[in-house]
Amino acid sequence: MCKFSILITTKNRLEDLKLTLQKTNHFLERSDVECIICDDGSTDGTSNYIKTIHPSIHLIRNPKSKGLIYSRNRLLQLTKATYALTLDDDAHIISQKPFEIIERYFETNKQCAVMAFRIFWGTIAPNNLSHTLEIMRVKGFVGCGHVWRMESWNTIPNYPDWFIFYGEEDFAGFQLFKQGWEVHYHPDILVHHRVDVKSRKNNHDYQQRLRRSLRSGWYLYVLFYPWPFIPKRFLYSLWVQFKNKVFKGDFKAFLAILQALGDVMMNMPRLIKNAHRLSKKEFLAYSRLPETKLYWTYKDKQTQNIDA
Repeated sequence: MCKFSILITTKNRLEDLKLTLQKTNHFLERSDVECIICDDGSTDGTSNYIKTIHPSIHLIRNPKSKGLIYSRNRLLQLTKATYALTLDDDAHIISQKPFEIIERYFETNKQCAVMAFRIFWGTIAPNNLSHTLEIMRVKGFVGCGHVWRMESWNTIPNYPDWFIFYGEEDFAGFQLFKQGWEVHYHPDILVHHRVDVKSRKNNHDYQQRLRRSLRSGWYLYVLFYPWPFIPKRFLYSLWVQFKNKVFKGDFKAFLAILQALGDVMMNMPRLIKNAHRLSKKEFLAYSRLPETKLYWTYKDKQTQNIDA
């Protein structure tokens, strides 16, 4: 049984995956590291490529696409490793000796369930990798770069696969908080997520991404927030979307908002049934935690939360 598992979900992004595996291959030469990939119904030859070029990788496949979250659940259920590291198919670790950092940190921080990595988003890696950031406890983590202490994963429910895309990390963050586990941001491990965030607005799936992002946030309100806190939070998030997008002529954003509202109404019975609401005291304690560190900007060496 390996101590570390690298888990990757992919669908029809073979060229991105090839580069990720090229950048990750030196880790896979270690005897204590395994790699498991879930091919979520790809039609671009992904599975054949992995079988032929990377036969040591454990490949599983969904004959039909089941979605990112469903696939991540499969991977986490399958691994027997002590620590499971999740990467997107277009992301790779830049830092040296990440596994030594991971093992040492988990061994000395017994309440830490997830280590959230520093993530640079951009098509070209930064020249300056240094930082002045501190390790800290935070609310949550980002799907493209984190590692689970699998002991903690087994104490909470699976990711909600009916979310389809977005929100599963925050769902886990709430569940871990309820169980007394912690999420720690560890900037010494840097992940390069090879994505041009600013160009996403022009992508064909912009409206779908925004719809899923909005509804997942609203789902989480109903699942975890004390009822008295929900209306104000919901109305504020709605106002921000109108102010920053709709009032500036973003018609696709307006449609995405309407669709997300419809999704919430349709799923309301399920949300209420599966609610694991924080008490007022728990919610106030959770609210005092620093926000999830989403983006690292190397120019000013600051971690920023920006609208993707």
